[in-house]
Amino acid sequence: MLRGFVLADLLTLGNAACGTSSVFFCLGHLDPATPASQRGTMLWIAFALLPVAFVLDALDGAVARWRRKQSPLGADLDSLADIVSFGVAPAAVAFTMGMRGGWDALILVYFVCCGISRLARFNVTAAELSDERGKVKYFEGTPIPTSLVLVAVLAVAYWQGATGADLWFGEHRLGPWLLHPLSLMFAASGSAMISATLRIPKP
Repeated sequence: MLRGFVLADLLTLGNAACGTSSVFFCLGHLDPATPASQRGTMLWIAFALLPVAFVLDALDGAVARWRRKQSPLGADLDSLADIVSFGVAPAAVAFTMGMRGGWDALILVYFVCCGISRLARFNVTAAELSDERGKVKYFEGTPIPTSLVLVAVLAVAYWQGATGADLWFGEHRLGPWLLHPLSLMFAASGSAMISATLRIPKP
């Protein structure tokens, strides 16, 4: 299988590697065995890897067009890498930051499921949304890499020391579970991704 990969596919796998590594650094931050002096560095690395994943995600398409060479697996690889780097990893960062209440967890799961659904819809509908040159004219719903905006918000919060119960807008008990209102931005982002009426022109 590896012999069938082209350069663009390797960049896509780099995207996936960055997202996976970000999740691992989040786990390292939460590990009680990790020295306190290293935990902050680990979370900053988790943040930093996601913009790197975005650059690789942008480059894989550019390289494929430049070399005019794309493998049959390219489109599926891209979607699978994106769900790791822009779906699972941002949710892991949010959990690490302190969004661990029951309602938070449901919202983060919803966000990831929306990302998966949005990518699956794009793969199925890309052909019918394409023009005569095969270029997709617009996105239905926001593209999943827009989750980097959420990551940027969390990075600012972390820089200000707003984690756990000190997250912006605090934490509130609703019924049996805790809710951090900041997690609602993940609910809004997920809903925007699966919107059928929101159309974003594709550059």
